[in-house]
Amino acid sequence: MTARAEGYATGRARRDQIVESATELFARVGYRHATILQIAQHVGISRTGLLHHFASKEALLEAVLARRDAEDMARFRPSADDGTGLAAMRAWVELSRYNASVPHLVSLYAVLSAEACDPRHPAHDYFAQRYARTVGGFERVLTKAVAAGLLVPGTDPAVEARALVALMDGLQIQWLLDPDPSLMGDVLAAKLQQLLVVPLLDPAVVGRAPG
Repeated sequence: MTARAEGYATGRARRDQIVESATELFARVGYRHATILQIAQHVGISRTGLLHHFASKEALLEAVLARRDAEDMARFRPSADDGTGLAAMRAWVELSRYNASVPHLVSLYAVLSAEACDPRHPAHDYFAQRYARTVGGFERVLTKAVAAGLLVPGTDPAVEARALVALMDGLQIQWLLDPDPSLMGDVLAAKLQQLLVVPLLDPAVVGRAPG
């Protein structure tokens, strides 16, 4: 490996370390109360050293959110081409089960989404757009399922999409207060099954711990 490549790898590793530390601190105290100095101290570098990688706290917040989105997209991508929507609904349940293994990320989104209701918050537009995108994605999946004859007759994809996103957010809050590892996935699966006229999951995998 050349010196330039080694320097790039070292810089990338340091950026990842900074993002991880920021994720933890934002989840614990909120974006508003976290400081660049606190994050830098957690990483073991100076404030100036951190700002060499991220020019501002806002830029660091963007990196934290972008990494989480990239991880979620990677989990959903295998189900994207399913023409009936059933694979995507199963992926929602698997994502909920996976979230039980990453409490710091669940906490991060619970804290930031509440803070970002303030239009002056730097993540306000991000969360407004993310909710619109998520609800739209759920509606498209449910519309596919209606066309495939998989949902209870009379199901309104637009209404149920909003209800499901609200359910998932509410379950995350409940889980943070009472971390039952099966809560999020099992309740979501039960709700989806009420909408379906076919089995959502193989009974053998219901309640399975995240892998």
